[in-house]
Amino acid sequence: MRMVTSFIQTSGFFILILLVSHHPAQAQSALRSDTASPAPAYWQQEVRYDIKVTLDETGHSLKGFEDLVYTNHSPDTLHYIYMHIWPNAYKDNTTALYRQLSTIEERKEKLKRIKENGYIDQLAFTAGGAPITTEPHPQYADILKLLLPQALLPGASVTFTTPFFVKIPSYFSRLGHEGKSYMITQWYPKPAVYDSKGWHEMPYLDQGEFYSEYGSYDVHITLPATYVVGATGQLLTTTEAEAYKNTGHPPHKTSPTKTLDYHADNVHDFAWFADQNFIVRHDTLQLPSGKIIDVFSYYRPNGNKEWNNSLSYIKDAVLHYSKWVGEYAYPVVSAVEGPGNTSSGGMEYPMITLITSPHADKAELDGVIAHEVGHNWFYGMLGSNEREHPWMDEGINTYYEFRYEAEKYRSNGILGNSMIPSNVKKLGTEDFLDAIYNVIDQLKAAKPIETPAPDFTSEFDYGLVVYARTALWMHVLEKDLGKETLEKGMKNYFSEWKFKHPYPENLQASLEEVTHTSLDKLFALLNTTDPL
Repeated sequence: MRMVTSFIQTSGFFILILLVSHHPAQAQSALRSDTASPAPAYWQQEVRYDIKVTLDETGHSLKGFEDLVYTNHSPDTLHYIYMHIWPNAYKDNTTALYRQLSTIEERKEKLKRIKENGYIDQLAFTAGGAPITTEPHPQYADILKLLLPQALLPGASVTFTTPFFVKIPSYFSRLGHEGKSYMITQWYPKPAVYDSKGWHEMPYLDQGEFYSEYGSYDVHITLPATYVVGATGQLLTTTEAEAYKNTGHPPHKTSPTKTLDYHADNVHDFAWFADQNFIVRHDTLQLPSGKIIDVFSYYRPNGNKEWNNSLSYIKDAVLHYSKWVGEYAYPVVSAVEGPGNTSSGGMEYPMITLITSPHADKAELDGVIAHEVGHNWFYGMLGSNEREHPWMDEGINTYYEFRYEAEKYRSNGILGNSMIPSNVKKLGTEDFLDAIYNVIDQLKAAKPIETPAPDFTSEFDYGLVVYARTALWMHVLEKDLGKETLEKGMKNYFSEWKFKHPYPENLQASLEEVTHTSLDKLFALLNTTDPL
């Protein structure tokens, strides 16, 4: 997610002064100790979804049926499974979502946008054909406990089915509608992650993201034939796919409704966006390996005109991240212009992102698209726990966004462009970044980088610590280890943990395999609020 908070509003004069003079310090590395005991064998659970869903544009609702195969690759016997039913976060003002919005000063404004609540109901779970007893969570309306009729042994699978009905709320967080423009996210029953640290059931929050199991999705969306849809995965409905590619519009309407079939592998979520007025642009992109992927942009006729160039921004972001981290692994990459309602600066999902930047100029839009496309690496292909360790996706991704913006524009997505003096913009890329990070380092942090997302009660602090200070920490690693060594280490991390669930200790181990030195002192910086 791209933060829309501007540090300039509270720190502008301070930033101007600091950008004039900057003296970076470098951390020192220590010799590595190779006395650690061997790690236990890695495992993760697996899910396979088949979902049929119909959009009712009159009632702003979804009616669906989910078939889910859940495979237990853990060494443990499971007697229950936690299921996220996140549309219930929009149910009323008692949910964790509403309570958080009423607590965070910068987000209270969202409460005024609520015209309609949302929810999910008509659930009737079965497991292997037998009805399941469910228990509500004692604290959260959007978590359900499924009691299995038979124990799920290691290596065994169980098939869950359930119908479901979703009332789509007005758009003020992620799931929602703005008139007849639909943002369909976190919309279906979804099991919580079970990993070596246990269950990770969590309520939906506005500030604080997700952690989900990898698997495959087959999703069949029925809706009025006039709608254009952008979604996770490959569109298998040939007539629709070819029309998008060749004309930018749906095929000629032959019936009042249509069904679009999508497939996605190695993803942990499925999102889709539907609007009757989307303009669709398509191109292909050849990656360094020679692989060719589809690139789509969906934007609005009366939106930000900079979206006319969005395909080039998407392609450039994919090429940069593929070069810096590891090659893009999916067959499609897409970006969607959100409605004028600025409920989110940007929000990422596998292979597709929603971006709302109605007043962004070229550099700003290119930067936010790069950030959101970059999330296909950080949390998309590297599936860390965003809620507990938000720095592992948002912060590391911001480091690469800053590098992208500096190389192309000598701009910065968090500090802004208007406050960067012209003499600083004339610096080379590395000196420019040193100056930017010098400013960030001297902004007072309320909490250390290694802080769970729900522990932040200020959007400003969340943005400064999770995004900016983590990028600064990565810059410290770069200065200490050398740019080439850090890049090799991050490529090693990507290679080892692609489509898996890494923790901070896994990132450190992957880097140490390249550096051959202990990084304990550098990783200890994640737990301080002092200048880095």
